[in-house]
Amino acid sequence: MDNKRIRTYAFWVVFTEGAGLLSGLLTKDGAKLYADTANKPPLSPPSIVFPIAWGILYLLIALAAARVDLCPKSPARTLGLRLWAAQFAVNFLWPVFFFNLRAYGFSLFWLLLLLALSVWTALTFRKTDRVSALLFVPYLLWLGFAVYLNAGVWVLNR
Repeated sequence: MDNKRIRTYAFWVVFTEGAGLLSGLLTKDGAKLYADTANKPPLSPPSIVFPIAWGILYLLIALAAARVDLCPKSPARTLGLRLWAAQFAVNFLWPVFFFNLRAYGFSLFWLLLLLALSVWTALTFRKTDRVSALLFVPYLLWLGFAVYLNAGVWVLNR
């Protein structure tokens, strides 16, 4: 692998995982309070599952972005990377709304926005690099599960 490819992959992975770590640090106290006090719906995994799952999912979407970034310039590539940035910004803010502010209803609508942006990102990535779109599939499935969990928490903690 040449230096440009290595730098591109390294940038996307470090940026994405670093932002995920920052988000976790910013919401650590709120997440602990949530784990200790909130009523959770059936199928809610133990708290330890979330940082592991998100670490893997962030790696996959970082690899997807890197692959698209390395593709020749095109309108689909540009739109895909812009959508990636938009969905990632929405992703970054969701735990603040959910854990720190305990705004479960608002968080559910925010999460639906994240899911819609992520589907759009994957569909746009598919036009540039099919593998990148496939790398988004586990993320999309997890976001769907997160919608269920968020809705359940909202209903059970009104």
